[in-house]
Amino acid sequence: MKVIIYNNGNGVSVVYPTGELSIEDVQAKDCPQGTVIDDSTLPSRDFRNAWELVDEAVSVNFAKAQDLTKDRLRAERNPLLEAQDVAFQRALENSSDTSAIVAEKQRLRDITNQVDTATTLDELLTLNCDKPVAEVTEQHVVESTIEGELS
Repeated sequence: MKVIIYNNGNGVSVVYPTGELSIEDVQAKDCPQGTVIDDSTLPSRDFRNAWELVDEAVSVNFAKAQDLTKDRLRAERNPLLEAQDVAFQRALENSSDTSAIVAEKQRLRDITNQVDTATTLDELLTLNCDKPVAEVTEQHVVESTIEGELS
């Protein structure tokens, strides 16, 4: 499908005509500074807020994609950190070992550092706050403390 793209000052806007008017008429009426392209050439919407219009083509600004990924990871980790804070307090009240909880909290705090080492958009997409499979033993402790059962 043909669409009109233009720089809106904060990023890239994409206009999808309804079919009531020709795309040329929509362009002349609503966005004369826009460029008509095929929507199949648009990048994945995963980093939509990092799109830039360069030489009449839309591309993803990698630095902006990294910032968006850090924001996503921070939002994802906040409830996990809160749960670890509760688990930590419960462990202190019961004089239980807090080392696994402390390690998990540090892992969560450091999660955004992985963004800086990513070199592709696919790598950014795969980053999340899930624990690596290799840490199953520690994961059991963390999951148990989140549920209120101290291991």
